[in-house]
Amino acid sequence: MTKFRPCIDLHQGRVKQIVGGSLRDEGPGPVENFIADRPARWFAETFRADGLTGGHVVKLGPGNDDAAREALAGWPGGLQLGGGIDASNAAAWLDAGAAHVIVTSALFDAQGRLLPEALAALVTAVGRERLVIDLSCRRTGTGWTVAMNRWQTLTQVPVNHATLDQFAPSCAEFLIHAADVEGLCRGIDADLVALLGTWGKLPVTYAGGAASLADVRLVEQAGQGRVDVTVGSALDLFGGKGVTYQELVAWNRRKS
Repeated sequence: MTKFRPCIDLHQGRVKQIVGGSLRDEGPGPVENFIADRPARWFAETFRADGLTGGHVVKLGPGNDDAAREALAGWPGGLQLGGGIDASNAAAWLDAGAAHVIVTSALFDAQGRLLPEALAALVTAVGRERLVIDLSCRRTGTGWTVAMNRWQTLTQVPVNHATLDQFAPSCAEFLIHAADVEGLCRGIDADLVALLGTWGKLPVTYAGGAASLADVRLVEQAGQGRVDVTVGSALDLFGGKGVTYQELVAWNRRKS
C-alpha cells in the first residue's frame, strides 16, 4: 500500500521547499516556498522518532554537504541521499550514513545521452541494492522525459515501462519527481502516477504537487497502492497549510 516518505531538500545549506521548475544556474534565484529555521538534523531526528522510513535528503546544488552530513547523522541508515552523486563519491556517502544513494545527472553526458558505463561504475561502487535511480521528469509531447541538472536539462530518455525495465536490474528502487508540478501545491500528476503503478516491479516513490491528504489518497488509487509519495510544500512541517505532519504519520501507521 502507498506509504508517505519524508524528504529534506537542501539549498544553500538550509532546509527549503522550492518550486522545482524555478531552479536555474543563471538568472534570478528559485521560488522558495519555505526556509527552515531548524537544522537538517532536527528534521531527520523527527522522522526517525516517528518511524518514517525510506525518506530522502536531496542536495539542490553546491554548499549543502555539511547540512547533508548533519541530516544523515541524525538518522544513520535511515535516509537516502541524492544530489551530485557519482561513482567517485557514492561509497563515501554510504559511509556517512546514507541508506542508499540517489543518482540522475551522472548517468548522462552534457547532451542528455545515457552513459551505460557510468551506471555500471556506480553498481560496482555500491551495489544495486544501495542505489536509487532518480527518473525525475517533465511532461513532453510524447509523455514524460527524464530531466537532469536540477531538472533544467531534458535528456533523451523517456519515462515509460521500457525505461523502468532497462534500469531495474541496476537499482533497488526509483524516485520520480514530476518537475512541472513540484512545489506548486496544485495537485499531483495522476497520469504519471498511473503509469508507475501499472509497472510495479520495484519500489517507486513519486513526488510533486501533493496539496492535501486527498492527493495522498489519489496517489494510492492511481498507483494501485504500488507507488509511495512525498509531500513537501503543502506540509505544515514546512510551513504549508494543506496537510499536517501528524496526519501523514497516522496514514503510515494505519497501513502498517
